[in-house]
Amino acid sequence: MAKHVGNNCHKSYIRGKNRRGNWLAVILLRVSRRDFGLCLTTLLVFCLGSVLWQLNGGPPQLLLHVRYYFGQSTFLDDHGPLVPRVLPFPSKVVYNRVGKCGSRTIVLLLRILAERNKFTLISSDIHNKTRLSKHEQMDLMINISTVPQPFLYTRHVHFLNFTRFRIDEPVYINIVRDPINRFLSNYFFRRFGDWRGEENHVVRTPGMKDDERYLDINTCILESYPECSSPRLFYIIPYFCGQHPQCREPSLWALQKAKENVLEHYLLVGVLEELEDVLLLLERLLPHFFSDVLNIYKSPEYRKLGNMTGTVHKQTPSLKSLQVLYQRMKYEYDFYNFIKAQFHLTKWKFGLRTGPRSPRHHASLHRREQQEEQSETVLENWAEHPR
Repeated sequence: MAKHVGNNCHKSYIRGKNRRGNWLAVILLRVSRRDFGLCLTTLLVFCLGSVLWQLNGGPPQLLLHVRYYFGQSTFLDDHGPLVPRVLPFPSKVVYNRVGKCGSRTIVLLLRILAERNKFTLISSDIHNKTRLSKHEQMDLMINISTVPQPFLYTRHVHFLNFTRFRIDEPVYINIVRDPINRFLSNYFFRRFGDWRGEENHVVRTPGMKDDERYLDINTCILESYPECSSPRLFYIIPYFCGQHPQCREPSLWALQKAKENVLEHYLLVGVLEELEDVLLLLERLLPHFFSDVLNIYKSPEYRKLGNMTGTVHKQTPSLKSLQVLYQRMKYEYDFYNFIKAQFHLTKWKFGLRTGPRSPRHHASLHRREQQEEQSETVLENWAEHPR
């Protein structure tokens, strides 16, 4: 009897112990599941926060609010300034604009784009200092490099080789134009300005006398006035050749150096005669800077401003004068044709239509857009088929 009671007590003790063990296992199992889920949730939040941090160039705002709520401090208090936002690539662009190659048109567009697309635009008003000493080159490149990014710097200046001075090089862009058309536009602009008023050319040529201002273009060319002869006609190539003294003299060396710099340092060099295609390529190559540029260019509001930049009182030289100019500008035309070929190659890579257009199409398009530039169509056709 006593033995039976002892066995029952022992079994009850075992059952109680097992029951307590089972409850303990259940409790531990529930706690471990809860902890496991909490760990996974924490890890997920951490991963998402890290992704957002990297995408936005800093911690997500939600995490900052949570930290401030619990710790009464901010990220700035403990860790210093936030990491800068991720910059577009490229974030540094230099447009060393060639005179009378649509530069005022592009600058007008850039002023609108800078406000819309939130980049820094520095447009220099220095027009008559394209050649710099070594010290001036260094100072200018340092000043350009300190502009807040993303930025676009533009100035009439010959190519600057940043790598020569061990400074990070920006991306270069530019636009060129038929050399004779560019020369004629500059010749008459210096004398008569554009549709904005006479004060523009008066300011730039204050010492020009009436005999020079009203000098007939054919007389200037055929009688070899300095303004219509070399090296004054050697104008476009130095913008791409650079600051070397040999770049200022018409030569095969300067021509080849300019071509090399275009291939090595320029993202795009367009031609003014195909400006809409140039703008389309810039929008694709540099979307942070040129997004929506073609729509702005075609808008009626911009047309009112753009039509004011056309040179007034332009005249077409005689055929004999054009032939003389063409011979004097053989290096310029070699370079211009090289640029056109490279530009058409880039258009082909982007699937844009390439190839020469008919003279009739050129003429009708030119009359619609800028009536004051009617003579340029004749010059384009002659340049393609010189006699």
